[in-house]
This record gives sequence, structure tokens and C-alpha cells, in this order.
Amino acid sequence: MNKKPDFLIIGAMKSATSTLHEQLALQSGIFMTDLKEPNFFSNDEIYQQGIAWYLSQFQDAQSKDICGESSTHYTKLPTYQHTIERISLHVPDVKFIYVMRHPIDRLISQYIHEWTQRIISININQAIYEYPELIAYSQYSFQLQPYFDTFGRDRVLPVFFERLLKYPQTELERIGKFIGYQSEIKWHDLSAVNVSTERMRKSEWRDFLVEAPILKQIRKSIIPQVVRDRIKSLWTMKEKPHLTPENIKHLQLIFDQDLKVLGEWLGVEINCQNYKQIVNDFSLNW
Repeated sequence: MNKKPDFLIIGAMKSATSTLHEQLALQSGIFMTDLKEPNFFSNDEIYQQGIAWYLSQFQDAQSKDICGESSTHYTKLPTYQHTIERISLHVPDVKFIYVMRHPIDRLISQYIHEWTQRIISININQAIYEYPELIAYSQYSFQLQPYFDTFGRDRVLPVFFERLLKYPQTELERIGKFIGYQSEIKWHDLSAVNVSTERMRKSEWRDFLVEAPILKQIRKSIIPQVVRDRIKSLWTMKEKPHLTPENIKHLQLIFDQDLKVLGEWLGVEINCQNYKQIVNDFSLNW
């Protein structure tokens, strides 16, 4: 009989959840699904594959392993409306890890991601008004409140992206304690480089030309590197998108209201201006 997950990394999107997933997968006695972002409880088309399909993702786990998976879609309200009721139905005793990042930084990173996926093609200063999910996914108390209502605060561990980068070993130990890991836990240097501002837009025909073995060899033999780099730049975001001062103020007003609630839960006063100082200086919990 396949095991069930003991914990879920539920987000937030673009907050180093993939890195945390990889770090936990490297620990002996912790099993993380090979499939990153199963999105079983959030996406209707995946949920329809059935609980047996989902549990098969844990079929290689050992009997004593602590099991987890990571799906940032689980904190994407209002996009996915049925996530929490499905989790409550199938894995009611599971624990949750929620990684937060400065809300504006996270929004910008999501915009870059959506640009590369050709979901968004307009300027970021227009996008924040036409794609409300950019803001919603950075409203952390809004995303967490339903989890608290259903499972209780003690089942959710708050983790902060900035603190995870600054104190990786300490934060990993804290996460290990939360999920009940008894062995020594160690942060590994994966030498990961964030190249989000250099990501290339999706293009099926370009990807075919680039990856086809014969064409790849011809391309490397005939076309000079400088020309290849120039062509590549046509699909590449040249620089990090910049919000106007007016839109930064607009976003700060929205996020400060949400952070006020988050701060009340954490016992600190937190807003967009002091966010990084607070999360770096204090190990915060409910």
C-alpha cells in the first residue's frame, strides 16, 4: 500500500520552493516526489486522475520515510477554489510549509515567469491591473486564512525566502523539526543560479530547431556564436522589469494591509518597507 504525504510545500510561487524540495529530497529518510508540482488537489484535470494516481507518486518511499511533495498551486486563490476541501478529504492530518517572499519581489518574479510562458505579453505596469493573480498570490494572509480555518495554525510552518537564503542550515533544521525528522539534516550546496531575467520565451518551432540533433550539429558548425547569441537575444528578456514609483506605492498600499494581518499572527509589525529587515532579524512563528 502506497504511503501518503506527511507534509506539503504549498507555496508561495517563485519563493525557492523548488530549492527547498531538492534539499529535502537529499536527506536520508525523507522522500520527495520525483514529480515536482503534482498539483493534484488544485487542478481539476489532475484531480480527476484519482487518489490512486496521486498516491502512486509515493510508491518508492520506504516504510519509515517522511513523505512530502511541493505544489505552489495549493496557495493560488482565487484561481483554484477546491484545493483545501480536497486536501482535508484525502490527507486530513498533513502538515504544511509555506514559503513567503517580499510581496513585490515575488510579483516581479512571477511576471517574468509568465512572460517566458507567453501567458503575459504586456508591460508589468499594465499587467498588475489586468492580471489580478500577480497581486493575489502575494497576499499571504489571504492565502493562509483558509488553511488556518480548516487545519489550524499549528499545522502550518511559516518560512521566509530571504531568511532561507541568509541562514539555510538553520532554517532547514527548523523545517526538519517541524516535519518530525529525527536524523541530522544538512543543507547542500547545489550551486543554483537564478537566471530568471535571462529566461527565454517559449517557442515550439525555435525549440525544435535548437534541440533537433542533426540541426544542432549543423547550427554549431556553420553559424558563428556571435550570430547565435544575437538570435537568442530576440527571445530573451533584456533586463529586469521596472515598476513605476506610482505603481510601487499602489502595490505597497495593497500589500501593507495584508502584511498587517500576517504581522498580527507573527507578533511583529511588518510592512513592505521593513519586511526584509524583520524576516532576516527574527525567526518568526505564529
